[in-house]
Amino acid sequence: MTQFTTGVMALQVDSEFQKAYNKGMPKTKFWEPTYEDCLNLISRLPQVASYVYRRIFKDGKAIAADNTLDYAANFSHMLGFDDPKMLELMRLYITIHTDHEGGNVSAHTGHLVGSALSDPYLSFAAALNGLAGPLHGLANQEVLLWIKSVMEETGSNITTDQLKEYVWKTLKSGKVVPGYGHGVLRNTDPRYSCQREFALKYLPEDPLFQLVSKLYEVVPPILTELGKVKNPWPNVDAHSGVLLNHFGLTEARYYTVLFGVSRSIGIGSQLIWDRALGLPLERPKSVTMEWLENHCKKVAA
Repeated sequence: MTQFTTGVMALQVDSEFQKAYNKGMPKTKFWEPTYEDCLNLISRLPQVASYVYRRIFKDGKAIAADNTLDYAANFSHMLGFDDPKMLELMRLYITIHTDHEGGNVSAHTGHLVGSALSDPYLSFAAALNGLAGPLHGLANQEVLLWIKSVMEETGSNITTDQLKEYVWKTLKSGKVVPGYGHGVLRNTDPRYSCQREFALKYLPEDPLFQLVSKLYEVVPPILTELGKVKNPWPNVDAHSGVLLNHFGLTEARYYTVLFGVSRSIGIGSQLIWDRALGLPLERPKSVTMEWLENHCKKVAA
């Protein structure tokens, strides 16, 4: 993510918004160079992201774009994956990770930084730093690593009762079951459901997918019984890593970069609307020392 963010920052030299703003332009026109910047940024990200992957995990040689392919399939190609099923998976992945609302960390960070009239390159780079956090974009790789650890400890033929015991042991140790729960949703994440449909079609015998399916049966009732979780259902991160792993993209550290490429479409769209609507500089509320003292007294009481 550090290299990816650095690459985005390097592209900022071409910002149309920055050039137009420095020349002087009315606020009602701010959305136009923002629109151009967002389109340019989104179109160039697969090349930057794929180079990061090839540089770190492969031979360092970039793969040229194939202009006959669509956006997601071309990204997969530049990463080095040309299996038609992997191309279809990348189309699914890019689509469902684009964005779902403005309240998540990365989308809100892009909006916040953009409200200072920072150009889309700077705003998106800031959003990527939020995406890199363990409670946000890192979740998908942590889910895969956890699922693999379950497999290593219990074997591929784990029974439902054994899995229940393992989940309870995880929860009683003070840990969470990664990939379950969501800050907004209160039902199974539809992005999880469409990934499950893809897996049932293309990789029904994959051992990790079969474990994911068993977890889908076991975890929600346990979390419901626990009584402390508002949403016991799986989210998008509960599934994505297993699919990528199946088709050979096994480097879990890279998954958040994939997430970032996809998320650019949602963040860019929001930045354009922010400028078109003339939204003001965002300022968080502040509190006084008196408020802090009274709050601490209430908590301690």
